Amino acid sequence: MKEQGTVKNTSLPVLGMTCASCASSVESKIAAQPGVSSAAVNYATQRVNVVYNPKMVNPQVLQKAIQDIGYDLILDEETGEQQQEEIKADLYQALKKKTIAAAILTLPIVVIGMFFMDMPYANYLMLLLTTPVLFVFGQSFFINAVKQAKHGSANMDSLVALSTGIAYIFSVFNSFYPQFWLSRGLHPHVYFEAAAVVIVFIMLGKLLEENAKSNTSTAIKKLIGLQPKTVHLVTDNGEVEVEVNAVNIGDELIVKSGEKIAVDGIVTSGNSYVDESMISGEPVAVFKEAGTKVLAGTINQKGSFRFIAEKVGKDTMLAQIIKMVQDAQGSKAPVQKLVDKIAGIFVPIVILIAIVTLGCWILFAGSSGFTHGLMAMVTVLVIACPCALGLATPTAIMVGIGKGAESGILIKDAEALESGYKVNAVILDKTGTLTEGKPTVTQLHWADNFKGEQQEMLQVLLALEKQSEHPLAEAIVAYLKGLSVVGLSLMNFESLTGKGVSGSYQAQKFYAGSHRILSELNIKVSDSLCLKVKELEEKAQTVIYFSNQEEVILIIAIADELKTGSKKAVQVLQQQGIEVYMLTGDNQHTAAAVAQQTGILNFQAEVLPADKAEFVKKLQEQGKVVAMIGDGINDSQALAQADLSIAMGKGSDIAIDVAKITLMSSDLLQVPKALRLSRLTVKTIRQNLFWAFIYNLIGIPLAAGILYPFNGFLLNPMIAGAAMALSSVSVVSNSLRLKFIK
Repeated sequence: MKEQGTVKNTSLPVLGMTCASCASSVESKIAAQPGVSSAAVNYATQRVNVVYNPKMVNPQVLQKAIQDIGYDLILDEETGEQQQEEIKADLYQALKKKTIAAAILTLPIVVIGMFFMDMPYANYLMLLLTTPVLFVFGQSFFINAVKQAKHGSANMDSLVALSTGIAYIFSVFNSFYPQFWLSRGLHPHVYFEAAAVVIVFIMLGKLLEENAKSNTSTAIKKLIGLQPKTVHLVTDNGEVEVEVNAVNIGDELIVKSGEKIAVDGIVTSGNSYVDESMISGEPVAVFKEAGTKVLAGTINQKGSFRFIAEKVGKDTMLAQIIKMVQDAQGSKAPVQKLVDKIAGIFVPIVILIAIVTLGCWILFAGSSGFTHGLMAMVTVLVIACPCALGLATPTAIMVGIGKGAESGILIKDAEALESGYKVNAVILDKTGTLTEGKPTVTQLHWADNFKGEQQEMLQVLLALEKQSEHPLAEAIVAYLKGLSVVGLSLMNFESLTGKGVSGSYQAQKFYAGSHRILSELNIKVSDSLCLKVKELEEKAQTVIYFSNQEEVILIIAIADELKTGSKKAVQVLQQQGIEVYMLTGDNQHTAAAVAQQTGILNFQAEVLPADKAEFVKKLQEQGKVVAMIGDGINDSQALAQADLSIAMGKGSDIAIDVAKITLMSSDLLQVPKALRLSRLTVKTIRQNLFWAFIYNLIGIPLAAGILYPFNGFLLNPMIAGAAMALSSVSVVSNSLRLKFIK
């Protein structure tokens, strides 16, 4: 539960929802409560996300409100997920038993109805068998329909109860009073087999749907399964095995060969290789020794080590990933809002169509109009399927986001998937994104007239760079310390944003930074150094100038190796029809050299952090949908401005709440993978919605008997029941295809 001022945001499991219309009822009921800012129900995950004011309303009030309309909430945040899983498992087993029992009773009903209609007492035998199918094994449809009716609403259960109830009552009447029709020259048809078969097919459809839906959440189950249940804790009395929940920050734990690491921490002794692929998506095991970080859910391979627990419970990286994936799977895509509105009015519209169908048959079909009309009405009620509509978007999102999590791609919400689908321009930062982000000094070049003062000048340079926060300064400090240079104290240190640093020593001012400082202060560079600078920049090396107020004393060449996958990633993005841009604070020559090595056609050099957001805006004004890829530290403005923000990190160094998509690995090839996943997921959502709408748009008129005047075709309610059951299953199955696409 998150608190924002006086507002709380919580996600709670919902019980008793059987279709998208149920989700719509729960959502509108909760949203109508005083103090609730917003409510969003996800039918696929069976959860509701509520933003409310705790001074005006509490979860108990919300629970009572939806209990009144036949549903329930689980309020225990700690074990809510587990309770819901257990209840779902019990309901699934109960539904399975009921479906089998109903099918066993329905089989003889179908045989009698089809082949032995004229045998003595056939109708009474079918009545005897149909009654328990409807009112014992199928009683939940009728109970829920009555609850809905009490509150002036309707859902899929209402359609099933109405259709099978009408067919049953009509058949009972015709069994006991056949003379009513015979006296009018009509045959007293009975439809017991239709009512029973519809119930069985819909129960079977529910069974298959639940099974398929449980497969959409395997990614979360896998992530939850990564954490071990017990750990080896080091105590004063030696090593003891305790529950993972008993571990506190600061506890020392032992990890043995082949064991899973339970919490985040820092290695204190021993060494080993750890498989972090389940977090980062990178297959190569990472070497761990004293001082390195380890993450919950990763697997120790060979050797054993001890580590101190730093983050436990909900604070571990694994717990944060699980929470993020759950929130994302429960989020709604923009298109879902329209679908929810349709699902909310779908059932009442279908009931209206069914009544109009009956009326048209009675008016225009003569003596057989009522019988045919009644069957057409039943068929309309049976074939209409709000579930296919309700499942179309959330099941695809659950599978897509789960698939991403398994590959080290964390997607924040469904909106990010839709944005990823539209992206046609990608902006890359150079340092740390295209390059390794580990700059190293390769060489120093002195001005001729300072060669006698090298030691003292290096001490001044070290003192300057030690106080700088720039990543390149760290490389210079590390290099100088390697030369055993010792710093001295400076006066008036100043950081010149985007340019460098300055400070005073023995009444003289010194500068270290880019060529911008030189041009601003008219500092001279000797011809020999100018030639050297050109040569270095053509090799994609960055040059830092160290000078006094008049001339450059020495230049420092710094290289940052390109990542192995950078060129390939740029190539793949360009093949996908995406324009790739590179932004860097580095000089024009170095930027051009990196762009040439990676195949990037559009780049901008000497860009200050604040200018990156402006560049994003400029592309957006040209009508482009922009994805910005950065480390989330100095790109925050640009990441916020972009249509899709992608943060890259390396395992534990990443803040997973920075961007819309977080890549747990620093491999740039994950970017085209993430965008491809977005495209495949959105494509699947569109396919699902197309088939769900087309199914209803074709199925309902066919059921009403639109073809009857032309070719005498009337859809059998039993076939309608099967089609209705299959429509939901086909939508979920289409979503599950995403799991197997590479």
